This record gives sequence, C-alpha cells and structure tokens, in this order.
Amino acid sequence: EVQLVESGGGLVQAGGSLRLSCAASGFTVDDYVIAWFRQAPGKERQGVVCISSRDGSTHYADSVKGRFTISSDNAKNTVYLQMNSLKPEDTAVYYCAAQRRAYGLGYTTFLYDYWGQGTQVTVSS
Repeated sequence: EVQLVESGGGLVQAGGSLRLSCAASGFTVDDYVIAWFRQAPGKERQGVVCISSRDGSTHYADSVKGRFTISSDNAKNTVYLQMNSLKPEDTAVYYCAAQRRAYGLGYTTFLYDYWGQGTQVTVSS
C-alpha cells in the first residue's frame, strides 16, 4: 500500500523552528519528486518546496527561500522540511505529495499521485 505520512507539526512562536517529516511507504522516494504544499484557511493550496532526491535538485517558493530547507534520507525513505524563522503567515496545514520524477520540479497538483493526510503548523505572533 502506498502511503505518505506527515509528522512534526505543532504550535510555535514567531521566529521559532519546526521540522516536518514525510515518511513514504509502498514506493521509493528517489523515484519521485516530493513536494510540500500548504493550505491556510480560506486559501488555495500552494506549493512551498520540492525535491528530486535522485539528483538533489530543489525548488523553493520565494516566500520561504532562506528560511526553509528540504532534504531527503533515502535510506529511511523519508523527506524532511526544516522550517526556521517562522512567521504567522506560515500558519497552514502542510501536506507532502509525490509525483513521477519524469515531470520534473513543480507544483501542478493534478500531477501528484500520492498525498499525505496533512499536519497543522500554527505560528503565533
């Protein structure tokens, strides 16, 4: 069974840090592009960052550049999102998702085959 399971969300003060994990099962992460999306109440889901762990290429949304770092541990079949200098506007449900590596880096949601259930990140001011 294919699964993506996120963990690591929580409540943090502005300026703080969190590390999200996305554990994959049923497929190998380095065969896919793994992305983190987020969705705030009343807003559309947006792509935040993605990685192709086969070659290490990454893409970051401008809003998180310099603050968030994505990484992959292929031995654990897990992708991480280190979030530093968090801001209240980072508050959202964060989802990880997987799309076939052939599509390249990007955030077109219908190309993503697998999605996790989401983890809440709340940043207080």
